[in-house]
Amino acid sequence: MATAAENVTSDPRALDPMDLYDVHSELSEEEQLVKETVARFVDEKALPIIPDAFEEGRFPAELVSEIAELGLLGSSIEGYDCAGLNSVCYGLICQELERGDSGLRSFVSVQSSLVMYPIYAYGSEEQKQRWLPALAKGEAIGCFGLTEPQGGSDPGNMQTRAKRDGDDWVLNGSKMWITNGTIADIAVVWAKTDEGVQGFLVEKGTKGFAAPEIEHKFSLRASVTSSLFFDNVRIPDANRLPGVRGLKGPLGCLTQARYGITWGAIGAAQACLRELIDYTGTRILFNRPLSHTQTVQRRLAEMSRQITMAQLLSLRLGRLKDSGRMSPTQVSLAKWNNVRMALDIARDSRDLLGGSGISVEFCPIRHMLNLESVITYEGTETVHELVIGRELTGVNAF
Repeated sequence: MATAAENVTSDPRALDPMDLYDVHSELSEEEQLVKETVARFVDEKALPIIPDAFEEGRFPAELVSEIAELGLLGSSIEGYDCAGLNSVCYGLICQELERGDSGLRSFVSVQSSLVMYPIYAYGSEEQKQRWLPALAKGEAIGCFGLTEPQGGSDPGNMQTRAKRDGDDWVLNGSKMWITNGTIADIAVVWAKTDEGVQGFLVEKGTKGFAAPEIEHKFSLRASVTSSLFFDNVRIPDANRLPGVRGLKGPLGCLTQARYGITWGAIGAAQACLRELIDYTGTRILFNRPLSHTQTVQRRLAEMSRQITMAQLLSLRLGRLKDSGRMSPTQVSLAKWNNVRMALDIARDSRDLLGGSGISVEFCPIRHMLNLESVITYEGTETVHELVIGRELTGVNAF
């Protein structure tokens, strides 16, 4: 008697290997259109140049204008020449961009969640009118200055200081590992003051402000990473973000960015799995394709299981966010789960590709190296574990 497995035949209703639970059908028409539009941009414009940009250690700045034209910068902001899309749309944008490369998603994530969001949420109307339309159009680039060399996961250990001097503020200190810093026209910088932590808009070319690029990276090579230095930088009070004081300001921005990362990691994992399915279907070893072996099928199935769980997690998170019910702890859970998932899949994909896995001609090594940064920035894995532990026990173990 034939077993059930032997009776399996080709089914015209076969599922999408990248979407076994048909998450696509849960999306609105607008959400589907956004996903398809960004996917087409990534396939046609980004993927042909990203491997070379990564190998050369070069940010593909030629893509910025089209990214802006598609409305991907500050996409969730209402008004100010922004698209006003919902949070699920923003997540799908991040997913498709990171399917191309984490550096692309990082650029959009920083511009949208860490620069435009704080100006929109905490800035004056004058600041919004001046900066948001320019940032949305890609006419200005921004960066977010919070992390410091000695601070890492402890933003309360901030050493950068701003002191009042008449109608101005004088800023001293430094920031480290800042995406877009060297190419930024405006830096959203967080500093300790006598009135608590506050945010300041520091413009490129301000005397005493320098933003050298950090070189010799083996991760996020298609992204600009910088240091920021402030030596008696004088800033008018008009450049202070008036709407927030304390660490809740920068931490609120990080919640927005982490949300997008939960989706972005899915795209990186899907890129690895897609390439691996194609490779194992054509690579012949011991007289049969690799995909015909139980070991390879089990590993592919495990990748699919992990991706599917991550998709459902992020979609639910997006719906919570759009209904105003998302909590930072929920974001921590998704960031921890999804980036760990993607990194594990990239590493296993690299292994299954054998010697080819170390070549930039295949995407897993590039995604693997990028995700080593993604799992660290916007809160390390340990930090997110402790956020959830605090929620469960009521005890802060930081």
